[in-house]
Amino acid sequence: MKNSRLDRLRRIRVSLPGRTEEKPAAARTEALDFKSAEDMPYAVRLAASWAWRFLIIVAALGVLVWALSKVSLLVIPVLVAALLSGLLSPVVNALNRKLAVPRGLAVGITLIGFLVLVIAGLSLAGQRLSAGFTALWSQALFGIQQVQDWLFNGPLKLTNDDLQGVLDDALVQLRGNATSILSEAISWTSFIGQFLTGTLLALFVLIFLLLDGRKIGLFLVNLLPRRARPAMDGALTRGWASLVSYVRVQMLVAFIDAIGIGLGAFFLGVPLAMPLGVLVFLGSFIPVVGALITGALAVLLALVANGWVNALIMLAVVLIVQQAESNILQPLIMGKAVSLHPLAVVLAVAGGTMLAGIPGALFAVPMLAVLNSVAKYLSGRAWETDEFVLQHYGIQTSPPGTTTGPPQPSPATPSDPEPHTSPENRQPEKTADED
Repeated sequence: MKNSRLDRLRRIRVSLPGRTEEKPAAARTEALDFKSAEDMPYAVRLAASWAWRFLIIVAALGVLVWALSKVSLLVIPVLVAALLSGLLSPVVNALNRKLAVPRGLAVGITLIGFLVLVIAGLSLAGQRLSAGFTALWSQALFGIQQVQDWLFNGPLKLTNDDLQGVLDDALVQLRGNATSILSEAISWTSFIGQFLTGTLLALFVLIFLLLDGRKIGLFLVNLLPRRARPAMDGALTRGWASLVSYVRVQMLVAFIDAIGIGLGAFFLGVPLAMPLGVLVFLGSFIPVVGALITGALAVLLALVANGWVNALIMLAVVLIVQQAESNILQPLIMGKAVSLHPLAVVLAVAGGTMLAGIPGALFAVPMLAVLNSVAKYLSGRAWETDEFVLQHYGIQTSPPGTTTGPPQPSPATPSDPEPHTSPENRQPEKTADED
């Protein structure tokens, strides 16, 4: 028995684990050296990356808005001149190219015609306004008499002593606020002076934008590095085209609003129908809000002059015109011209109003349209296939599938022309058409 057990034990092979070499302490420490950023979840790291970039963008925009608010007397006239230049530049180009009128003379003819048209329209509207207010004054006096009869003979049963007490309280309040009233009057005087100065400055800037708009654009582009010039020149050209389209479409929309509300007021017998149409036309340049405010003014005039039934009909006319603008004109015309959603337009107007008041509401949508066009152009690398850029810069695009950076301009660039180049590769200051 013992021998058989010993034989079985000898047949069992016991294999002990081999001795493993221990790694040095430095190697173990290096293997366990985790980076602190990798310890955080991916969602937290992504949110932090977006957060600090977003904060930098907001801070930069805040500094830009603050700096522009300090020089608003310069910024607002320049923006007004840019809008008017987008409206009048097609007329100048038509006179210069199609009728062979010298560009300086074409600018003068266009500006004089525009000023004559504006002054004639305002003077005619002013005459109708003064005549209408003369007729309204008698109606206003009659309305005041009715209010007095209601106060004395109505449910309130007021007496002369009560009215005298109200007048005395009003005089006391007026005397107590004399300083604030005087400061408001001085501020209005300063505002009128700033308005006249801004008007002259806007006219001066408009002349040079119509005369040398392309040269001014090239001057700004040539301040950039050479590799960035083709892309930025194409982007600015696309943004300017978007601004021109916006001004044309907004002019058409404002004209349709003015015709609709003005004709409605005329047929309903509302006084000041023509001046009201002019106000609607001017107010419609502030999208959504302007036409709404001027339409409310039309309803108020109808209520004062013709009663509440006429005012309700005028309200219906205003709502129909507004719905036609919002559901037909804005999506079909404005949407195709500047590629902006109506919600973006409303938010831009609201944000511009909160930041800069009426000027912010006026310039928010065109600035958003320009920024939208520039951003789409740059993000889509559209300068690689843009005929304008290819013609003026001779871009040599990279082969498909390569990522070697932005395309390189040819040696004949606007800032480094060669004396013996072919006509198509000359500097754009010589060959580029004036916009």
